[in-house]
Parts: sequence; structure tokens; C-alpha cells
Amino acid sequence: MRTVEFQNNALRLIDQTVLPGELRVIECRTPGEVRDAIRTMKVRGAPAIGAAAAYGMALAAQALAAGALPDALATLRAAGDDLKSARPTAVNLAWAVDRMLRAADATAGQANGVDALAGALLAEADAIAEEDVATNRQIGAYGNTLIPRGASILTHCNTGSLATVEYGTALGVIRAAHGDRKEIHVFVDETRPFLQGARLTAWELDREGIPQTLISDNMAGHFMRRGAVDLAIVGADRITANGDVANKIGTYTLAVLCKEHGLPFYVAAPTSTVDLALANGDDITIEERSSDEVTQIAGMRIAPAGVRAAHPAFDVTPHRLVTAIITEQGVLRPPFEPALQAAVAAAEAARQTSASGNEETRVRA
Repeated sequence: MRTVEFQNNALRLIDQTVLPGELRVIECRTPGEVRDAIRTMKVRGAPAIGAAAAYGMALAAQALAAGALPDALATLRAAGDDLKSARPTAVNLAWAVDRMLRAADATAGQANGVDALAGALLAEADAIAEEDVATNRQIGAYGNTLIPRGASILTHCNTGSLATVEYGTALGVIRAAHGDRKEIHVFVDETRPFLQGARLTAWELDREGIPQTLISDNMAGHFMRRGAVDLAIVGADRITANGDVANKIGTYTLAVLCKEHGLPFYVAAPTSTVDLALANGDDITIEERSSDEVTQIAGMRIAPAGVRAAHPAFDVTPHRLVTAIITEQGVLRPPFEPALQAAVAAAEAARQTSASGNEETRVRA
């Protein structure tokens, strides 16, 4: 199932705000429409947001009128800043936009006009999307080695196909274990207040035929204490240099509960989610969303009118509570700082090698 797909000069996205009641595909034809889809969580999940933003930059390039390349690059930088403003916590958004801008700068030195620039940026966006699919399948393979046969796994938020281009991070690990016939069972946190677990993860697991039990967020400790949970696995929206993890609000609570009950707490994320520029989680900007998402469910008010509600969309789990971080470069264990640095460097080297090979193929053709 492709959540992010470019067809006929439009970005096609599964609208995640209407699931599970309706499977609706929307089309974005301008970078502004992509920005709004990200901001309103029609598309969500760090890898999916990154890929969508990359295609938003490609749309911005396609809209350029014939003219001087320096002016075109300035227009692209402005479009990039606008896309980055949509949601501040998920680093994949800025990572993808910056990668697209580097591709634009590199192409501008060679290209014979904006048509060549637009073609190069669409190719780069396609590369980001395809890399995400391959990366997530590799995360699934590495993560599967950590899943015991018959394991009962607790997960939080949505980290599957809907959160990525196609396969999933933490849910990709679960998908790989299920495909390996490990007879797993999944406890699905509902993930208040936006209910990504209840609306999205439960929907994906149901489609895959993976056994599951939906629980409210405040039931997790109860089931851990009763011995019903073997491990927890979550995704990430940003991982800092020391291994601190920003993820959907409620993740920190799960990590503390796992520590209390002696359970492994795994984080599954691509290296594009690692932000080595930030020393620790205290430096992460936490997105504050509308209090209406707390005081209402599906447009129905559940709190008295006038009640003020807080809504930090993410929290930060300290690295000391993380058992391992599963990336496409392997399973990383403490100390995380050198492990993350090595993984990011290896991933970048692999991308450069792939890009060079693609360029050689293009030249020979």
C-alpha cells in the first residue's frame, strides 16, 4: 500500500484523517497544498512527511517559469522554508527539503534551464521515496531478529505503511515477524488524543491479518504487570546525537513502564530521522497542536465548553531508557552516540555510491 505516490504531475496521498471509515486519496498539485496536507495530518509519520515534502519541492520546481536559474533557486528556497514550517518536530521534513535544495544547487551548475532543474528534482524525490521503501524493509529484517517466537508486542501511534512511503518502521518490524510466521500478538495503544493507534494501526493490522488487541493508553502498565507484554517497539520523529528519542506523546510513559517491568524498549527509525546537530532531547522543538484535538473526538466535544487543554504532540524519551535503536544500518546499542554517528555516515556513503552508479548509468545511456 503506497501512502505517498506521484502520478500525472500530482502528489497522491492517502487522507489519514478519514480512516478507518473511508479510504480516500487526495491530490496535491502545489507545494502549498502539500504543506497544508502535512499540517492538517492528512499525511503524517516522519518518513511519509519527508517524502511528501520532497515531492512538494518537485512541484515547486515544475511551477517555475522560464527565467534565470538564480531566481529559480531563490523561489525553491522560499518554498522549502514554507514546507519546513508545517511541522517542526519531525526531522525528516527538514532533511528531505534540504536534500532537495542540495540537488537543485548541484543541478543549477549544469542545467540548461528550469526544465532540466524540474526533471532533476522529480528524480531526486523519486529516489527519496524508493530509498524509504528499501530502508524500511531493511529495518524490518534487522528488527525481526529481536522478536521471539510467540511474542506479545506493545506499540504506540502508527508506524506502518501509512507513516512511511510503503512498508513501515516499527510496524514494519512487526510485519516482518508476522511474515516469518512467528505467531506474534500486538497490543495497540489507542494513542490519544489523535487516535493514530485506534484509527490507523488497528486498521493496518486488520488488513494484514495480524492478531491484535486495542487498549487505551492507560492500560499499558496493567498488562505489563500481568506479564502479558514481552517488549515494546515504537517509531521516532527525531533522534538526537546521544540517542534521546522524540516520538508521539505517550512514548516516554511507555519507556518508563518498560524499565519498571524489565521489558525491552526498542525504537525503529531510518538514519534520516537522526539529527546529529542536536546534542540531546532538551534541544528538540516540541510541536504544540490545537487543544480542540484534546477536547473533541471526531468533532464531538467531550469536555465542557471553555476548558483549556494542553496538546504537546510529542515527548522525549531519554536514551538511558532505550534498549536498542533499529536502523537500516543494523541494530544499534548503547553507547548510542558513536553508533549513531557510524550509522549515519554509512547511510550517507551508501547514498553517494548509489547516486554515482545511477549517474554513470545515465551517462552511458
